[in-house]
Amino acid sequence: MVSVRHNTSQGLPCAPSDLRQVEEIVNRSGTSFGRGMKILPPGRRDGMFAIYAFCRVVDDIADGDTPHDDPASALESWKGRIAALYEGQADTALERVLLEAIRQFGLRQDDFIAIIDGMLMDCGEPVVAPDEATLDLYCDRVASAVGRLSVRIFGTPEEQGDRLAYHLGRALQLTNILRDIAEDAARGRLYLPAELLRRYSVPADPAEALYAVGLDGLCRILAGRAKDHFRRATALMKQCPAATVRPARIMAASYRVTLAALCRRGWRNPEAPLRVCSVRKKLAMLLAAAGVSL
Repeated sequence: MVSVRHNTSQGLPCAPSDLRQVEEIVNRSGTSFGRGMKILPPGRRDGMFAIYAFCRVVDDIADGDTPHDDPASALESWKGRIAALYEGQADTALERVLLEAIRQFGLRQDDFIAIIDGMLMDCGEPVVAPDEATLDLYCDRVASAVGRLSVRIFGTPEEQGDRLAYHLGRALQLTNILRDIAEDAARGRLYLPAELLRRYSVPADPAEALYAVGLDGLCRILAGRAKDHFRRATALMKQCPAATVRPARIMAASYRVTLAALCRRGWRNPEAPLRVCSVRKKLAMLLAAAGVSL
């Protein structure tokens, strides 16, 4: 059993060189994640860097962006490395920082394994027209499982934390799917559920789906689901101490602006550029950090 510590006013008790290597993985991703996590106390920030770096590494393996002859085998090997962490064994900088995050915040092994299983779903044959249950499982693994790790690092009360991760993870991943339809089709992927494809007479072929008359109606159904998950997540965040959900509020605010822009543009031509007002997004994120919604 992992003993949980909560001294977050200082960074994780790791070698500075290990922490630097983890931060370099985060910085190489080219996202604003690192800057966003600066609002956290040092210990929690280090923990989130470790989680993000882990997700970045396994995602790169799944996408074929790292030199592995057998990506699926490389991902399976990460399951063994995670199991070793829970036995106290860590051999690399990332593993050593992950081990301290596990000890500090009581992170659950099952959530790491779920993330790897989500990456395995993207490994090999492209995902095309999954059924509703498979799509929901995918969202849980690649998004909500990350959320379940994150809320423990944020210090969110456990009663609300897992439910928040459930709803916010699905809201974010559905938004990603709706945003990336054309990009995914170029990779031979189509994450839209088979049941809705049939209902709206949209072909299950990724390239053909882009030009189907029913695509806009189908995507608006999924957008409605995402909005509902955002509403439920917001209600849960209101039940929690503000500091423990501030990062979640900021991320939700950013993605809601993106979802609103998608709904304005529609999906009659999903290859059309998405125009997201950067000023509105920044304002929404700043207000969310202060506990205010647009």
